[in-house]
Amino acid sequence: MQLYRLIARLLDYPDAELFKHLSVMKESLESDPSIPEQERKTIVDFLTWMGMHTLIGLQETYVQTFDMTPEHDLHLTHHLFGDDRGRGPALVDLGEHYRSAGLELEDGELPDYLPLILEYVSTLDEMEARIFLGDARKVLTVLAENLEKAGSPYSRLIRIIESRGHLARAA
Repeated sequence: MQLYRLIARLLDYPDAELFKHLSVMKESLESDPSIPEQERKTIVDFLTWMGMHTLIGLQETYVQTFDMTPEHDLHLTHHLFGDDRGRGPALVDLGEHYRSAGLELEDGELPDYLPLILEYVSTLDEMEARIFLGDARKVLTVLAENLEKAGSPYSRLIRIIESRGHLARAA
């Protein structure tokens, strides 16, 4: 199980497929020695939290957290540029980077959406992933702090990603 792909899925809009597989994900995670113990515990706790809700309840929480609160937006360039004109070129550059790596975006998909970024990062080796995430570390820190202020359990997932952007911690 790849950590980045798992967190990407957990940060995306919760659907019936995800909800149906929470316990399988938890079991898989608990037996995956490639994930450090603290990160594993954080994600298992998050999965437990998700399992305590109904699917509709999770969806409502997700929409309230990410769609209704601009400070929690999972589109990372929003935190850098807002609706400024500088955001467009940043999105184009990121999209071109993905295409050069062989990743094609679906129509209407913005390349700065954190779950998409994590899907891309999951294709990199660990050092490349840490370098790529290091470029976004400041934005991830702001996003995590905003989610923590709101008491959102999603903040812990963002903190895992943020901590992996520290090259000094690279294995």
